[in-house]
Amino acid sequence: MRAKPPDPKEQAKRAALNALKRARRAAEKSGVELSEWEGEFLSSVAQRVETYGRAFADPEKGSRGQALSGNQTIKLKEIVRKAKGEKKPMRRGKGFGQSSRTPVTTSQDDD
Repeated sequence: MRAKPPDPKEQAKRAALNALKRARRAAEKSGVELSEWEGEFLSSVAQRVETYGRAFADPEKGSRGQALSGNQTIKLKEIVRKAKGEKKPMRRGKGFGQSSRTPVTTSQDDD
């Protein structure tokens, strides 16, 4: 008799919970002090994943087969980098601000 194929939702749930545990353990092992917000983030996301199978409700924030939204995944990676003692977390950019180039001017001739 063949075993049933693994449930993708359960796999995503287990992977997210393991990633959250690894991040917390890495911070404790390296002696890095997580901020109050980061600690609350890890525990609340883990609780939501255990309860609901995913940590976000809006389907536009992540695909159906994932347990963490895109922004939650980015924040988790930043916490892991901090725990490993790597450089500053990623910069989010400056948006659509003006670039440092000189503006191009056009001249109009009145003939």
